[in-house]
Amino acid sequence: MKFTVDVDCTPEEARAFLGLPDVKPMQDALMSQVQERMTAALHVMEPEAMLKTWLPAGVQGMEQLQKMFWSQFASAGRQK
Repeated sequence: MKFTVDVDCTPEEARAFLGLPDVKPMQDALMSQVQERMTAALHVMEPEAMLKTWLPAGVQGMEQLQKMFWSQFASAGRQK
């Protein structure tokens, strides 16, 4: 035997029927905080500021990599 029951209700009605708490006020408060933080982070992530932060480290890293390669080539040439 098989029974099928269709229930037509809103999420709020289902939550109240099942005795679950209403988390919408907490969710709204958290979402507003997330929005404020994201807006503040966008001001920090301006392209010019990002380039000033990342580019010097990238250039120094490339120079160090180049020096390492040259030292390896020089040491390999001396071993022969």
